[in-house]
Amino acid sequence: MQLVSLAQAGHAVTNDLLNADVDFENLLPPAMEGLDVFLAKKKKPMPKSEPDQNGSAPVPTAPATSWFSSSKSAKKVSLTSVTSIVDGLKKLYIQKLKPLEVAYHFNDFVSPLLANSDFDAKPMVMLLGQYSTGKTTFIKHLLKTSYPGAHIGPEPTTDRFVVVMNGPDERSIPGNTIAVQADMPFSGLTTFGTAFLSKFECSQMPHPLLEHITLVDTPGVLSGEKQRTQRSYDFTGVTSWFAAKCDLILLLFDPHKLDISDEFKRVIASLRGHDDKIRVVLNKADQVDTQQLMRVYGALMWSLGKVLNTPEVARVYIGSFNDKPMNEAATGPLGKELFEKEQDDLLTDLKNIPKKACDRRINEFVKRARAAKIHAYIIGHLRKEMPAMIGKAKTQQRLIDELENEFGKVQREFHLPAGDFPNVEHFREVLGGYSFDRFEKLKPKMIQDVDDMLGYDIPELLKNFRNPYD
Repeated sequence: MQLVSLAQAGHAVTNDLLNADVDFENLLPPAMEGLDVFLAKKKKPMPKSEPDQNGSAPVPTAPATSWFSSSKSAKKVSLTSVTSIVDGLKKLYIQKLKPLEVAYHFNDFVSPLLANSDFDAKPMVMLLGQYSTGKTTFIKHLLKTSYPGAHIGPEPTTDRFVVVMNGPDERSIPGNTIAVQADMPFSGLTTFGTAFLSKFECSQMPHPLLEHITLVDTPGVLSGEKQRTQRSYDFTGVTSWFAAKCDLILLLFDPHKLDISDEFKRVIASLRGHDDKIRVVLNKADQVDTQQLMRVYGALMWSLGKVLNTPEVARVYIGSFNDKPMNEAATGPLGKELFEKEQDDLLTDLKNIPKKACDRRINEFVKRARAAKIHAYIIGHLRKEMPAMIGKAKTQQRLIDELENEFGKVQREFHLPAGDFPNVEHFREVLGGYSFDRFEKLKPKMIQDVDDMLGYDIPELLKNFRNPYD
């Protein structure tokens, strides 16, 4: 939008144009030829004497100005530089949050630095479950067609993470290729190495549903210690990475596979912090009759209660999500009606994802800012505890060994909530590769910038700009 406005104002379009000294405040928004005529046909103009919603007489402006916001908000936020909430978050991240993350190595301890593609990515839905619970069939059922690279069978067929997204033609793109594409939000997966990227691919196809959401198909979670050790990559780490990026996580179960294996338990534990995204689906429910279904449902809730560790009851959708006709001999008329209602509820949940995606993005951004702030406090504290000259190695080892106590000191000193602190064991593991005396000292100015962003900039952004998905 900025480039179009500058070009229409007579500036020569070059690589350095956006960084040049341009008066953005007085720059007119882009104008479209023929828009006035089109709007006049669609909508009757308001009488000049009638006041606007704020009670003041309307100021005559170009029709395109209304796309950005009211003229009132132009005083605080440059309309041409921030045209939506997502663009505003990008700008706030680069100016205020990213410097803090870089200074205190947040990307090594918690999460990789964000790129523009992470903000612009479509909402994602991830499917998790043991093998042959119908994950790939569920995606096929949603799309009403198969996708490139889909394999369905009773044995563990999907041996890789497959991202199903919209594209101009049907094709599969290998993981190493997709991870280095700047316009894709998967560059963070390079930290899991080539062993994982060879088990990762992107499946592109033109589809109206994929214009709004991206689906992530995962390998079936296997049981037994042997299967876990034979994976050549950190399966739990990858699912945790996707969980942070996803808007919805569907846990699929089969009436004949209700046991939660050790690996599946670890995977569900790695989803902690994303409980609001989790939905449980009891798939293939038409394979058992009504009495058996009642017992299966009770057994599933019992199993989940031991793993999810929450006092609230998880939402479980019951149905048979495939293209085969329902087995009415087993389910009966009552079962058919139940399945149809449950399927409608789940599809409504999926349809609402694009509308809620902007709010969730703000939610994740605020969560990340809080985590980065606490991380900076911890690193600054560890740096302050180091001696100036003698005994550095001994002090560093003592701090690592007593890390839980050090977390407690930071919490009490800065009055921080205990639940926001990172996992002690993971933090201790990463700290082993650092020299504490090379850490940055705590910079109150950086912390204040993040506090200002959370307290003023984000609320101002929400007040001035509508949800782009509405």
